Amino acid sequence: MNNLEVNCYSGHTYAERPRSFLWQGREYEVEEIERAWQEPGERYFRVSTKDNKLFQLCYNEAEKQWSIIELVKSE
Repeated sequence: MNNLEVNCYSGHTYAERPRSFLWQGREYEVEEIERAWQEPGERYFRVSTKDNKLFQLCYNEAEKQWSIIELVKSE
């Protein structure tokens, strides 16, 4: 378990837009969704946070589980 909780906006489908997430005991607020895309059974979001970090969030629809990768922000 990766101890990741994502608070997202859900309209007609779940996981339309992440708003914030709790990871490694810390809450991150999403400032901007830089990119969003779908692959079979998965939704991906590249997000920047209010504290200027960059993450890739992935929601696996079959497992109903989120995963996260911290990315290096290029200036």
